[in-house]
Amino acid sequence: MSAEDRVLPDTAAPDAALPRDPEEVTAADRGPLTGPGRTAYWLGVGLAILHIYFNTLGTMSELRVAAVHFGGFGLMCALLYPAWHAKTRHGQRLALALDVLIGAAAVSCIAYLFLGEETFADRNASFLWYDWIFTGIAVVLAVEFTRRTTGWIIPIIIVTAFTYVVWWGKYVPGMLTFPGLSLEITLYRSFYSDDGMLGIIANISATFVIMFILFGAFLTRSGAGDFIVDFARAVAGRMIGGPGFVAVLGSALMGTISGSSVANTVSTGVITIPLMKRAGFPGRFAAGVEAAASTGGQLMPPIMGAGAFVMASYTQISYLTIAAVSVLPAILYFVSVACYVRIQAKRLGLTTTTDEDAPTVGQVMKRGGMLFFLPISVLVGLLIYGFTPTYCAGAAIVAVVVASWLAPGKRGMGPREIIDALAMGARNMVVTATLLIAIGLVVLTVATTGLGNTFSLMISQWADGSLLIALALVAIASLVLGMGLPVTASYIVLATLSAPAIANMITNQELVTAFMAGNIPDSAKAVLMLVAPDKTAAIGQAMSYDTASALAAAVPPEMHSMVVEQTLSAAQLTGALLAAHMIIFWLSQDSSVTPPVCLTAFAAAAIAKSPPMATGFTAWRLAKGLYIVPLLFAYTPFLNADLWTDFQIAFFAAFGIYALAASSERWMEARLPIPIAVLLAATGVALLWPTSMWINFAGLGIFLAIFTHNLWMDRRAKRGG
Repeated sequence: MSAEDRVLPDTAAPDAALPRDPEEVTAADRGPLTGPGRTAYWLGVGLAILHIYFNTLGTMSELRVAAVHFGGFGLMCALLYPAWHAKTRHGQRLALALDVLIGAAAVSCIAYLFLGEETFADRNASFLWYDWIFTGIAVVLAVEFTRRTTGWIIPIIIVTAFTYVVWWGKYVPGMLTFPGLSLEITLYRSFYSDDGMLGIIANISATFVIMFILFGAFLTRSGAGDFIVDFARAVAGRMIGGPGFVAVLGSALMGTISGSSVANTVSTGVITIPLMKRAGFPGRFAAGVEAAASTGGQLMPPIMGAGAFVMASYTQISYLTIAAVSVLPAILYFVSVACYVRIQAKRLGLTTTTDEDAPTVGQVMKRGGMLFFLPISVLVGLLIYGFTPTYCAGAAIVAVVVASWLAPGKRGMGPREIIDALAMGARNMVVTATLLIAIGLVVLTVATTGLGNTFSLMISQWADGSLLIALALVAIASLVLGMGLPVTASYIVLATLSAPAIANMITNQELVTAFMAGNIPDSAKAVLMLVAPDKTAAIGQAMSYDTASALAAAVPPEMHSMVVEQTLSAAQLTGALLAAHMIIFWLSQDSSVTPPVCLTAFAAAAIAKSPPMATGFTAWRLAKGLYIVPLLFAYTPFLNADLWTDFQIAFFAAFGIYALAASSERWMEARLPIPIAVLLAATGVALLWPTSMWINFAGLGIFLAIFTHNLWMDRRAKRGG
């Protein structure tokens, strides 16, 4: 049996593997479910049902749920991702035998935990010979499964981190030295502790992540994905550069039901990329637009990427709050991609296009609106009402099935479609599950050795108190990590290492603002007078930025947290923590479009038949919103202000992003001379400026003047032609 026979035809492939109309799926479309592929299909169905039970009715301990999660998806990984791609019949049989053995080893770890957990606790976690074997096997398998699904980068990082704890950490000089732990203690913490491979991160994967991925699979299988693409074509298909806007809008809507940028790319890209090429966009640009827009799928609520659930666990901020504050920033990101679409359309001289096959909005809403809006409404409504995200996702899955029965002109989801959706969701979960379990070993190293605190201190020292420099350092780190790590792994590593430093700098910025306004409570005044007696007269009065900064810098580190807690409100402290994690979450998304490993761009390039690496650089250029919007998180109250303030920030920022995009491309409605492009760049900065609305209004006035003049130049050139 060849390696290709192992792939689940209908579920292993991304959403685009399905026919446009899910009712047209036949047995032939599903392909030959034989051997490992058939086993993995039904194993996926069973795992999906089991996880739905765990997250709705079950009462099993988190450690045991994580063990089932690891063993079940480890077995699926062994069946679907061969140890090597042998060409000979003998090699294929040997690879299959090895994979079956590895899958059985993963299942044996479940049996070991279920049968030996209580006796292990009774002997005070003292290792016997079989404890060494099974905990060692679990660590090795976690590394091997990530090698099969993500390549060599993450396994190398895990092995480096693990050996740092048990061996070579004591040889590192300076701040990074670590005396080391015994192999027994390290294996114990790797398998049994909350920071290990079956700890907090694995439980996030086994609860929030899998439930929302299953919800997305049910939506896709019901035909909601087709509704999204058709709706985008109906709304934007007839505009100048319309197919590009269809890609942006379609990817934004697809992001509400899919937390995967690659799945987003292929499900919408098979429609939008050919449309863009027919409209006159180059293939590389068309693929870049789709990749950049699809990357925003992990930023768009209510179903964001797995990192959003990790963020909720790290910050102890509810997922509903994270999703709610993410709406406007996500829209702003899609606006940034749309700006490049319009600029390129004007540069190419494209005119209004007519998508002859595009339906009207009314037709689309009548055919499939219920498939999309009813389940999303159920999900959001239950979240707002206070139910847990996992319960909400389970109820939303039921709502998908009900909506498919109620949608006019559609055959409702029957047993076959439901089973396919379960298998699809489990198949889409394999890479994420194995990744999140394995990355727990890196988190263990950071938590055990104190590397997170050390790295935060290093960032603070290198930045010398400058938040902007710190953000630049984290952006560079995310860019480097993004070259080898997927989005979720990049976020977890960066958040573990640098979020405390960023949060502390944002908090210090809030503290300086409070000092400038003289908003200092009496309890904090006493401390400040003690540490800065030369500034006693200024304390409690309005003061300059330099004086306030000097006063904040005078507070000793051991008293800093006390002054912060006394001066700032709980909402401000929570906002600073959320802003730090959101900054890192956004910056980590660039791994989807950062060469040399940019799977989203490569998927789009395959559809457009454009050079993969060149497409990756184009997508990275179009995704500049990933770097601009986080600046708003750092310097404005975008994440914790009232709705009116958020709209004001987003309004000016949208024009600012357009100005920066036009400046970098040297094109707006017509070509921009270099001096005007430089002025436009300064205008973009003014529109994004956080401290003065007068500067924002001045920037808006200059922007409108430049736009009007450029539009007049464009029309004069056309008349002259």
